[in-house]
Amino acid sequence: MTIDDVPALARGCAVLGTGGGGDVETGALATVRAIDECGEVPLIPLSEVPHDSLILPLAGIGAPTVSYEMLMSGDEPLLIRDEVERTLGRPVAAVMACEIGGSNGVEPAGWAARLGLPLIDADGMGRAFPEVQMVAMYVAGLPVNLVVLADVQGNVTTVRPVDGLWSERISRAVCVATGASALMTDYVMTGAQARGAATGGGASGGSGAAVIPGTVSRALEIGRAVKDGVDPVGSLCDVLDATVLIGGKIVDVERRTGGGFVRGSLVIDGTGDDRGRLLRVEIQNENLIALEDGRPLACVPDLITVVDAQTGDAISTEALRYGQRVAVLSWPCDPIWRTDRGLATAGPRAFGYDIDYTPVEELTHG
Repeated sequence: MTIDDVPALARGCAVLGTGGGGDVETGALATVRAIDECGEVPLIPLSEVPHDSLILPLAGIGAPTVSYEMLMSGDEPLLIRDEVERTLGRPVAAVMACEIGGSNGVEPAGWAARLGLPLIDADGMGRAFPEVQMVAMYVAGLPVNLVVLADVQGNVTTVRPVDGLWSERISRAVCVATGASALMTDYVMTGAQARGAATGGGASGGSGAAVIPGTVSRALEIGRAVKDGVDPVGSLCDVLDATVLIGGKIVDVERRTGGGFVRGSLVIDGTGDDRGRLLRVEIQNENLIALEDGRPLACVPDLITVVDAQTGDAISTEALRYGQRVAVLSWPCDPIWRTDRGLATAGPRAFGYDIDYTPVEELTHG
């Protein structure tokens, strides 16, 4: 990973972030600075991580509206690495993104640079989700074991939760206490566990892994398609196999920050071929469900992203504004999320929506 890769990575992660994961602009700046100061980062496939080596998954936790303004100091990954090595008595061998979406997909390259470690071409979601337990490692049955959080003030908090649900509750409470933004690691695992060898075979995409492989490369591919396409939105649809749910203008945005999340909704008034249509998108850090006349057109765990109608650049939930001309895209999630445990973890009912999950390709083409 070089400085020249960061813009494409940021564009791709913004698309995969489905509105969340943190602002990619500030994340890209921090990553460029880290690579400039500390050197380029080896990007390695999951298969190259030694069997017994420790993988450090990293992600920011909190409300994107806060992290957009309260930037990290740069010391947080070092504090977390030191605490993990002190607690487990073993060195960390590689960094992995907990989620490939938003800034949480971009900044692991910078965090790896500062730690002098390689970055694994994989993540725990294949997108962004708002809650700690919504990762492939939880779905695959890996023990959470250890959670470490560090904040901009230099506080380090170590938690030993009994499971992923308690990990979310306790970590969220710590995050809120530190100002609704912190860096964290959880599901610290070995190369063998990540590949599924210690879990009886994971769940992701038929790979057998307990994480989702190839997602950093995927983000780079998406980012380059946005930049190089004559028709950016069309190019995105081609590379993602996505459907445009609506094209139009944002006419209403409702957004509130509380409990370590951003919650709200936006309404798009259709234009052109979509004139006369209204689409409502519900938000909890990420875009969760798209509704027209009360009927779902797409919902979690499938991906829903709002992009600029002219440039194809994804718009994060904290950057949505009245009057923006946008297109709303949706496409299928990784197969892990369509399993029974995946849907129980991150399907519509996990977010309080009393609807059954239907794949986006059936909703839009059925």
